[in-house]
Amino acid sequence: MDIQPIKTEANYDAALLEIDALWGAVEGTADGDRLDILLTLVESYEAKHHPIPPPDPIEAIKFRMEQMNLTRKDLEPIIGSRARVSEVINRRRSLSLPMIRKLHSTLHIPLESLIGSV
Repeated sequence: MDIQPIKTEANYDAALLEIDALWGAVEGTADGDRLDILLTLVESYEAKHHPIPPPDPIEAIKFRMEQMNLTRKDLEPIIGSRARVSEVINRRRSLSLPMIRKLHSTLHIPLESLIGSV
């Protein structure tokens, strides 16, 4: 099978090209197994060298609102008054810990997204 660890960007690029060529290979075949192994190696390399930071907390809220067809009024039981929702969405007020907890438990927004980068 002759698969090597991905240690450089050149290895990474070569692995992506091979994945593209193998895409759609039947599971359980030699090509399917090779594809699975390459995907695992690329995923590991990307996690280490090309991490994707969590989204901005307000963008995460807006995204979930769009997914669930929610309005700002729908956020009032979670965040507080109409004015409070407006302040948060317009970035004039930071999320408090109780707001983060309610957004996470009610809308299932990952905590990592609501906390943001420190």
